[in-house]
Amino acid sequence: MQTKVVDISDTLQAVSRGDEAAFRDLFRQYADHLYAYIWQLTKSRELAEEVVQDIFLQIWISREALAGVRNFRNYLFVIARNHALNAIKKMMRERKRALEWELARGEEDVPPPQEPDLDIVEEAIRQLPSQQQKAWLLSRRGGKKYHEIAREMQLSRETVKKYIQYATQSIVRYVTSRISTLLAICIFSSF
Repeated sequence: MQTKVVDISDTLQAVSRGDEAAFRDLFRQYADHLYAYIWQLTKSRELAEEVVQDIFLQIWISREALAGVRNFRNYLFVIARNHALNAIKKMMRERKRALEWELARGEEDVPPPQEPDLDIVEEAIRQLPSQQQKAWLLSRRGGKKYHEIAREMQLSRETVKKYIQYATQSIVRYVTSRISTLLAICIFSSF
C-alpha cells in the first residue's frame, strides 16, 4: 500500500479557502517543531504553548494570505521569532511593573529591579560587532533593503544578508540568556 504524499502548497491552498481539516493537518505537522523552537527561545513551557496557539490563531485569521506563501516553514518561523520576542518583552514589562508597584507600596523585603531602565534588546544590539550592528540597524530601524545597505556599506548583498542573520541570532540568544537570568533572580528573590 502506497502512502499519499501531500504537497504543503496543496495544504496551504486548502487552508486559505477555509478548510478546517487541512488546518488541523497543518497544525499537527508543525506545532511540535514550533513549540520546540519557541521553548528554546523562552525556556518557558507555558509561554511556548501560548505563543504556538497565538501563531496558529493568527494563521487561521489571516488564512487567505497562505495562498501566496512559497516557503511555509520560513514563514512560520519568522512569525514565531517575532511572537516570542514580543512575548518576552511583554513578560519583562509586566514583571518590571509588578516590582515597581510592590516597591511603591513600601515593602522593604522586595529587591529593587536589577536595572531600572531595562532594555535588553538595546543591550543586545550594543553587543554586536560593528558591521553587524550597522547592517541590522539600517535594515530593521532604517527600513532599508539589502541592496541599499550593501551599497552604503560597500559590501555584497549576500554579506549584508549574512550580517543581518547573524545579528538577529545573536540578539535572540542574548535576550533569551538575559531573560532567563533575570527571571531566575526574580524567582529566587521572591523566596
